[in-house]
This record gives sequence, C-alpha cells and structure tokens, in this order.
Amino acid sequence: MAVVRVADHPDRKKQAFTIRHQVFVDEQNVPPSLEIDHWDSHPDVVHLLALEGDEAIGAARVRFPSETTAKLERLAVLASHRGCGIGQLLMEKAETVATERGKKEMVLNAQVQALPFYHRLGYRDFGEPFDDAGIPHKTMTKAIP
Repeated sequence: MAVVRVADHPDRKKQAFTIRHQVFVDEQNVPPSLEIDHWDSHPDVVHLLALEGDEAIGAARVRFPSETTAKLERLAVLASHRGCGIGQLLMEKAETVATERGKKEMVLNAQVQALPFYHRLGYRDFGEPFDDAGIPHKTMTKAIP
C-alpha cells in the first residue's frame, strides 16, 4: 500500500528530485535546467514523496503564492506505477497540506494530456493552452475546504 509523506529530510527530497528527473527529463525531454528551479530550495515550499514500502514512486511540490492560494507543481509518478491511484494520493496530500495552512484554492498548470485526471478530482481548466518546456499546458483551479 502506497503512502505519501512530506519530504522534509534531505534524503527524501533527493528521492523526490530523482523521480521528477526520471519523469520530466528522461521521459518527456524537459531540459534539466527547467526542471529544478529556485523554488526547490525555498524554505516555504513543501515537497511530497509517494512511497511503496521503501521505494519512492511519486513526487509533487506545493507552493503558497498568496494568502488564500496554494499551487501544485511537478506532480510525477513513475511509469511503472501510473494508473494505480498514486497521483490521486499525492493530490489529496497536497490539498491537505494547503488546507492546514489556511488556503482556500489550489491552482496548477496541467499538461493537456493529463486534464482528464485533474477533472476527475474536481479541478476545472480555464484559458487557452500555453507552452511550458515544449509541452502544452492549461491552468486549472479547485476550491479546497
């Protein structure tokens, strides 16, 4: 059974970055210089890590750009574990972290191919698609309790 934890130890953060590298850089050809950014070392950013036993299988990052808004970024699940509910577990944990900080809305920029996943979780997209690292994205939002 998979669990999602806050990656608050340097070793756990390293595992999260490794997952992201595998998914975004190795699979999707995102330049490494775009995948890791200055937010990764910001003290107010929360990194999440999905684990199955001791194996890291997914990761995500949550920022807090305003008093009421959290922003989910860098959601990544290893190809071998996609379709097993890991992404949903990461999203649920991200929303819990945001709610615990008093946020009322979660925003994210979703890859267009992933829109159905986020729609199932109650997110709505708006605006026109835009390019991010050579991949079409749309902005999405959801009110969180």
